[in-house]
Amino acid sequence: MAKRKHYRRSDKEPAELEITTFLNLMVILIPFMLINAVFSRVNILELDLPVSSGSSSVNQPILSVEVIVRAQAIEVGNGQGILVSIPKEDDKYDLKKLSAFLVELKAKVPDKLDATVLMEPDIQYDNLVHVMDAVRTVEVRKTGEELVQKIELFPNISVGDAPQ
Repeated sequence: MAKRKHYRRSDKEPAELEITTFLNLMVILIPFMLINAVFSRVNILELDLPVSSGSSSVNQPILSVEVIVRAQAIEVGNGQGILVSIPKEDDKYDLKKLSAFLVELKAKVPDKLDATVLMEPDIQYDNLVHVMDAVRTVEVRKTGEELVQKIELFPNISVGDAPQ
């Protein structure tokens, strides 16, 4: 006859779950994450799509600012033609020249707030962001002073594809 194993019930109490170390960790982690959430704020740019030129309006502005980013140069136009072409230097876009020209353009039409940035398909996204920053604002440093003043140029930016 086969022997049967008899399991005896244990009269011991079940072990308690020790969670004090976990609670200590949460007490430190939660405030740390809340404090860091303030510093990791994401900026979102609101962009408009370019309006087709077929619509005629009485209140339509005289000047249309178009910044066209090409593979070898940045061109600034007025909707009818190219005003200036700024070639690349050392395989980088010259954003200082672009900003200087846009400051002159803004002086001619101070009420103008919108501009269109048009890009060729193979241009890197990083270049788009830098060009948009140069079109939106410019930092002016007065000679002999360390104070930098930001001047708003064309804050309302539309993005589109460059014409061939």
